[in-house]
Amino acid sequence: MSESERGEQAERATRRGWTTVSVVLCLFMAALEMTVVSTAMPSVVADLGGLSRYSWVFTAYMLAATITVPIYGKLADLYGRKSLLQIGLLLFLVGSIASGAAQSLIQLVAFRALQGLGAGAMQTLPLTIAGDIYTLEQRAKVQGWFGSVWAFSALVGPLLGGFIVGVTSWRWVFFINVPLGIGSALLLQWALREKVAKHSRPLDLLGAAVLAGAVLAILTAAHGGAAAGGAALAAVALTLLFVAVERRAKDPLLPMSLFRNRSIAIASVAGGLFTAAMFAGVTYLPLYVQAVLGGTPTQGGQTMTPMLVLWPITGTLAGFVVTRVGFRPLVVGGLGLAAAANLVLAIWMGPGVSLWLPMVAMGLLGTGLGFTSTALLLAVQTSVGWETRGVATATSLFFRTIGGTIGIGVLGGVLAAGIQADPAIPPNAGSELLSPSHGANLPAETLRHLSIVIERSLGVGFWIMFGCAALAFVSGLLFPRVERSQATPPPGGPVRAPAEQMMEHMS
Repeated sequence: MSESERGEQAERATRRGWTTVSVVLCLFMAALEMTVVSTAMPSVVADLGGLSRYSWVFTAYMLAATITVPIYGKLADLYGRKSLLQIGLLLFLVGSIASGAAQSLIQLVAFRALQGLGAGAMQTLPLTIAGDIYTLEQRAKVQGWFGSVWAFSALVGPLLGGFIVGVTSWRWVFFINVPLGIGSALLLQWALREKVAKHSRPLDLLGAAVLAGAVLAILTAAHGGAAAGGAALAAVALTLLFVAVERRAKDPLLPMSLFRNRSIAIASVAGGLFTAAMFAGVTYLPLYVQAVLGGTPTQGGQTMTPMLVLWPITGTLAGFVVTRVGFRPLVVGGLGLAAAANLVLAIWMGPGVSLWLPMVAMGLLGTGLGFTSTALLLAVQTSVGWETRGVATATSLFFRTIGGTIGIGVLGGVLAAGIQADPAIPPNAGSELLSPSHGANLPAETLRHLSIVIERSLGVGFWIMFGCAALAFVSGLLFPRVERSQATPPPGGPVRAPAEQMMEHMS
């Protein structure tokens, strides 16, 4: 059976349009939580305190999502996509409600981790489902639209966060997920029909445990501080142990054989690096605008608007042209634009700068990432069959998620170290600076010290972001050249793996 015929069969068995609406809502919520919270966080800190733990609100969410992405991907290949996605939605909604009710920053960090446990499913399984129910040429367009969902969410998120903080409480940035999540779950249950063959293969629990430890050690090292050295050594040791465990496992969580595929290997490295730069910018630009430039939460969100307008445009365009030009031109060109955008921030961002500068840089970044993210995801999914599409998609997203988490953590560590190193800054100064009074109650000398520390720390952060983007571009140059004829399947369709036949039993 050709891929075209398989797609037509899936169309008859599943309400494909409504399934797409459901999984798009999942992606929208997962992406929204990474951006709407960044704009609201200054207000959260003003209410709950704890500027030194600012980054952990993001890191806890992304840590939990990072660890669970490959687990959900593997389970989806074994037991199907639908039930796993429903479990993820439930965890995400419970975490959202608890986060909105948090009474301290420590509680918020814990509840954000619970959100992240659900977000791991919501980030990877919608893309896997799309890979199942659409043919390659259809998928090229649909995945472009899915990439646009991330960009649209990132556009709406900062503006929505600023609006919510301005008219009500920051707590509603979490409560807003509840109706969307319930609607998505009900729609998915009705629209997606899936019958999956039973498997007796056990989950690679040892690999999952070692991976969790390795990721936690990596993020602890990224945050700096006294524990950074020991955490870095532990991260190296646990990563090597994870590779050894996966090579010996009968049914590994993350098959090392995937990385013999050059497209997957390069997509993993480049994806992790450019996402580190992107999420660091999305997280800390609003803080810079408010704390250094004296802007409002809404203005902080507006600096990212060009990125989030251009990303969906170029992401969708990439889906239409990739079968004509191949993957490599989009990957290399997009990563080059992303590196240039971060260089602009590193060189020219400073006190008193016009908001037009970060807006131009974010426009370049959005243009580049729109082309790159769509092309890399399609390259990964095209190179595997049904039985490994879930884990291959999850692997790509795993590296992107861990890259973003590390990027946020590193900049958070730099900022926390700068604040703690200046004895002239009292513990509550950060909360006062980010309150609606913009630090009017602080002594002038304290306010000056705090602004300088944030400006210098994030200035270093912009150079770190450029370094990540530049390395991503270099890795993109190694992406294999794929002829246009190789970007689409042969007339007879791809060779079908045995597990791919499960699609025939959807009813």
